Amino acid sequence: MSDLPAEILEMVGSVRYEEEGEFPVERGYVWTSCASVENANPLFWDDTVAAEVTDGPIACPTMLSLWFRPHHWAPGRTEAHLPLKVHFDLKEALGLPEAVMTDNEIVFHTPVRPGDRLRTRQVLRSVSEEKQTKLGVGRFWVIDVEYENQDGEQVGVESYTGFGYRREG
Repeated sequence: MSDLPAEILEMVGSVRYEEEGEFPVERGYVWTSCASVENANPLFWDDTVAAEVTDGPIACPTMLSLWFRPHHWAPGRTEAHLPLKVHFDLKEALGLPEAVMTDNEIVFHTPVRPGDRLRTRQVLRSVSEEKQTKLGVGRFWVIDVEYENQDGEQVGVESYTGFGYRREG
């Protein structure tokens, strides 16, 4: 029998925070990201190579979550826009002021292309019973962030494992 509050049990498996990215996928971001880590893969720089390998330009798969990192400011925004809101909901609802991400896995599907307008949603997959760790007493949780393009095609799923806790002493 779980000692989780009913509001948390109701969250498990339900879709939350469906949203569209604030801006379309743009090649300038791809090139800037590649340049920042000296990624010379011709797939991202050479249109001929991209056409042969992926039927045209694509964004680096590892940039998937970048398209949902909110700008610090946007016209008309009245409150902070946080990524991974389910994580912050859990911290608050469970009274766990500290948290770390302990694992992240990404599964890629349809390539993300320049001009795509991506949508995302978050799904809480599980919350553990309380655990004692070196960090303190807390709970582990798994959150999936599902991404799709404007055509409804799944482009990827990120799974995050977090640990929210209270420090001892």
